[in-house]
Amino acid sequence: MRIVFVGTPEFAAEILEHLIKNGFNVVGVVTQPDKPRGRGRKVEPTPVKAVAEKHEVPFIQPESINKKEALEFLQSVRPDVIIVASYGKILGEKVLSLPSLGCYNIHPSLLPKYRGASPIQRVLENGEERTGVTIYKMVKELDAGPIALQREISIDPFETFDQLEKRLIELSKEMLIEFLEKLKTGNIELKEQDHSRATYAPMIKKEDLIVDFSKDAESVKNKIRAYDSRPGARAFLGNDEVKLFGVTAIDSSGDEPGLINYIDREGAWIGTGDGKVKVRYIQFPGKKKMTFWEAKNGRLIIEGMRFERRYES
Repeated sequence: MRIVFVGTPEFAAEILEHLIKNGFNVVGVVTQPDKPRGRGRKVEPTPVKAVAEKHEVPFIQPESINKKEALEFLQSVRPDVIIVASYGKILGEKVLSLPSLGCYNIHPSLLPKYRGASPIQRVLENGEERTGVTIYKMVKELDAGPIALQREISIDPFETFDQLEKRLIELSKEMLIEFLEKLKTGNIELKEQDHSRATYAPMIKKEDLIVDFSKDAESVKNKIRAYDSRPGARAFLGNDEVKLFGVTAIDSSGDEPGLINYIDREGAWIGTGDGKVKVRYIQFPGKKKMTFWEAKNGRLIIEGMRFERRYES
């Protein structure tokens, strides 16, 4: 079975690596163009490109997978199936109709819930207790195709984005091997999604990262862990826009929203709308992440200071 893999970030790269190591015939890779990353804005290869280069798999990085150059590449490698994971761009009908066995997407949510670009973050932000991975046959509409395989896992109350993503990657690896073995034998049963139950996980915007300490402690906790460690939840302390990581506890006893009530080696208690949360790490602009205790000892922060919530254009 000839496989073309389409994806971009680390989530997809680990799945591609697993496919190749398990002996599947990956005949081509499509990934997004390289982009500047990090503080130095240095152009770096996408994680999927790095895996393709390592294993000498032919790859392309088109601005659009639907343009002539990309279509010619796909036709030349003659895929039986196209596997997509976190590619970040829409596949048109010509691409979808190209492989004889179809195009299948690995989506880290329990479809039809959380269709869209940011399911892992939105699941955490909304305080969901369960999520999972869905492999579905792609159609023109976003994340709306019939389901081939779905698995569910529970979410720990203080689990972060990084932790949950890692577990979903491992689940995706297992499921993809199972799915491809079934596809080889024609043993795939597709189940239509219940579109009336669909919810959406839109792309993350800057304002989505801002912590509103006037909300309840559970909501504040969920906001911080949904973006831990990347890109990091934001709050304003004086003139600084800081990042917050490592929420470890909540308490129902009240404090003024945003007030840093107490700092010890384990973190800072910060007031919310109905109690307080304990946060371990803070990152100031241009500095490395540090504990609140280190920030206090470095005279960057003291008890009695207050986080604010505001937007900047």
